Amino acid sequence: MPISNAAFVRSTVILLVAGMIALLGIVGTSLWLVNKVQTYFTELVEVREVRSAAADLLSTLKDAETGQRGFVITGEATFREPYDEALAAVAERQKVLEEKSAKFEDYAQRNPDIKRLVSEKLVELAETVEAVEQDRRADAIAQVKTDRGRIIMDQLREQLGAIMADADQRLQVGIIDTLGSAGALQWTTVIGAIAIIGVLGGAVLVVAQYTRDIMLARREVETLNATLERRVDERTEELIRANQEVQRFAYIVTHDLRAPLVNIMGFTSELQASLSSIQTYILADGKPPSSDDILEARRAASEDLPEAIGFIRSSTKKMDGLINAILKISRDGRRELKIERVDLKALVETGAAAVNHQVSESDGVVTIGDTLPTVISDRLSLEQVFGNLFDNAIKYQTPGRALRISVTARNAGRAGSVIEFTDNGRGIAPEDHERVFELFRRSGTQDKPGEGIGLAHVRSLMRNLGGDIVVKSELGKGTTFVLRLPPDLSKVVRSMQA
Repeated sequence: MPISNAAFVRSTVILLVAGMIALLGIVGTSLWLVNKVQTYFTELVEVREVRSAAADLLSTLKDAETGQRGFVITGEATFREPYDEALAAVAERQKVLEEKSAKFEDYAQRNPDIKRLVSEKLVELAETVEAVEQDRRADAIAQVKTDRGRIIMDQLREQLGAIMADADQRLQVGIIDTLGSAGALQWTTVIGAIAIIGVLGGAVLVVAQYTRDIMLARREVETLNATLERRVDERTEELIRANQEVQRFAYIVTHDLRAPLVNIMGFTSELQASLSSIQTYILADGKPPSSDDILEARRAASEDLPEAIGFIRSSTKKMDGLINAILKISRDGRRELKIERVDLKALVETGAAAVNHQVSESDGVVTIGDTLPTVISDRLSLEQVFGNLFDNAIKYQTPGRALRISVTARNAGRAGSVIEFTDNGRGIAPEDHERVFELFRRSGTQDKPGEGIGLAHVRSLMRNLGGDIVVKSELGKGTTFVLRLPPDLSKVVRSMQA
């Protein structure tokens, strides 16, 4: 179904709005998800920094304790270097931990305990190292054995371990949330891309359909223009033919009707001359007529008058026949057509049945094709057309040859149906193919009665039905009348009225 301008505009607006909504949804959701990912990432970085600071502080304290114990056991200065290095870094590590954990309340709450324990541990380490330096190694070892340092270190491990364990859990949860947000962002992008592709596809389909409808409409306009030009050409040809028929009709009126009038005028003069001879004899006024007068009067009464009257009667009869023929064609042309559905096969079969006895006299046969269509036309006109064609075929059959008549049809598309009426009669000479359709014109030997109006009447009827008739024939080989008939006369009538 063609898409209208309003439907095209409405569909375009709907698709644009849907596309805008989809785009805004994609952008908004993407921004929200990106913000969430950034938040998760920032939190992960901060948690990781806290964990790293706690791990660094614990590792530094372990290094200090390891150096302290090596120095206590051996007393050598090389074992004290790790202790001194670690001792110098503890303060910095502790400061970093306090700064990084300040953003997390539960971590910040542990800082005082951690600070206290670190101080205690550093004091414990310093006391043992100082004892060794003062050559009181036995006191230092005894102090180590009191487990004071181990207990403080275990407490530090617990505090810092708790921070690292919680940080690990937070890192795990954060990673899961970040991956979830990234996945949601990915799916949002995919779904949004599908939505946009769908909107774009819909727009392409609407535009393509609208463009296709425009192209179809353009082709229809071009077809209509071509059809209009063809109709103009056909109308022009019809006007030319009509003008030619008017000219032929004028010629017929001026020639064929004038000939009898000339005869009537000539023989009227003959009557007048004969009447003078009779008047001389009858109106002698008492004077005896001469023998020449009597002889002339007798000749006029016995020969001239009957001959003149006979010629006048013959001429008037011919004139009457010509006038009646013209009136018949005129009446049929002015008759209002009764448009109805006509089964041509049934109509031709009826016409063939009407002349069956005449065809049978020559052992003839009529063949009617199964492809004869059903048309919407004027039944009476078609009956007269086929009736005339059957009469012609019978009238002009070849003596001694069995008459063969066939009626077939084929579909000519928009031009309608083409019906061929073929007989094997004596045929028509090529120069007479158009002449036989002229009024009062006949071809070949004039050995059959007729006034030459049958085929002229048939062509007039066919053109009134929106069709036409032409002939194909060869002398001695038969004749084919080709009839072109539109499928629906009502459309032809509307077209002619438009």
